[in-house]
Amino acid sequence: MQRAIVHLDLDSFFVSCERLTNRQLTGIPLIIGGGDRGVVSSCSYEARAFGVRSAMPIRMAMRLCPQAKIIKGDMELYSKMSAEVTEIIAEKAPVMEKASIDEFYLDLTGMDRFYSVNQWTSELVTAIQKETHLPLSYALSVNKTVSKMGTNEAKPAGVLVIPAQDVQPFLNPLSIRKIPMLGQATYDSLARLGIRTIETLSTMPSEILFQLLGKNGLDLWRKANGIDFTPVEPYRERKSISVEHTFSQDTIDLILLRTTLLGMVERLAFQLRTEGWLTSVVSIKIRYTNFDTETKQCKINYTAADHVLNAYVLDLFDKHYQRRMRLRLIGINFSGLVRGNYQINLFEDSQEIMALYEAMDYIKKQYGLQAVHRCSSALLKSKKK
Repeated sequence: MQRAIVHLDLDSFFVSCERLTNRQLTGIPLIIGGGDRGVVSSCSYEARAFGVRSAMPIRMAMRLCPQAKIIKGDMELYSKMSAEVTEIIAEKAPVMEKASIDEFYLDLTGMDRFYSVNQWTSELVTAIQKETHLPLSYALSVNKTVSKMGTNEAKPAGVLVIPAQDVQPFLNPLSIRKIPMLGQATYDSLARLGIRTIETLSTMPSEILFQLLGKNGLDLWRKANGIDFTPVEPYRERKSISVEHTFSQDTIDLILLRTTLLGMVERLAFQLRTEGWLTSVVSIKIRYTNFDTETKQCKINYTAADHVLNAYVLDLFDKHYQRRMRLRLIGINFSGLVRGNYQINLFEDSQEIMALYEAMDYIKKQYGLQAVHRCSSALLKSKKK
């Protein structure tokens, strides 16, 4: 049976949310971000007309579009609006995957014929717009990759239907930059070989791409040929993530305790970013040598950044570890989770900090969690030897 996969994306989601709360922002160049050395988290199509793009340094964006209005951003608002859309889709769709705070995949395979699926999706979009007043685009095709690329071409407020026989004609003229998850380094490697369009990439022998890029080369070859068997994963909202550490010997060593906490934060924050979550509640647990257990928490702005979470965790620990009795266990829990990525939270951080996190995460994904550490984690590792 031919698959019917819909990719649905809320257009300029942060901008749209801000305009719902302040109609005066409608029609003007708008940038969501913050700080002179920060980056653009989102921008309106009016700003994009001047060359402004997400992840661009704020200073560069303001040089391109000096008349733009900058807003720091409100994750509470964005999370609330995202939850409303999620609820509407989950109530109607047989299988839904929430890919991020503002995009969704639906598997409508078997729901009558292909174009009836399009009619059903159109009615769903109408219901979302009626209840939330948020603009959105969608594409319907035979797999997740083609549908996502279709949505990107349909924006803003557009619809694209790409049946099986039209997949390759749709893909061929596009730049390889349009392929999801193709980074700048990979693009540069392919461009040096004269591979700049999907048509050229699709006709390359897969063996050569494997030699050049390894497994990533084969994955790109499949995407360029419209091949993607990745299933739509049913949406399940994660409530929290946590980790605990039991010491081999009960301890009162404050340096060991703090470095252990920092190492746990690094591990959990990496998990947040990898799975696409932001946390708004930080909790610590301390268990004394007599098995008395205390749990304390605080609410914070949404984040997935080690350096932000470190400060809250250590502050909670310093305030509540007052008995100076030996500890046998410490734990950390991050809850109040919402879908989102690290970039959208960095309204105050610089592009240098973003680049650092991206590099560290890349190394950990490629070579394992132990491949790179903060100094605090390295200290903890050395103390265990």
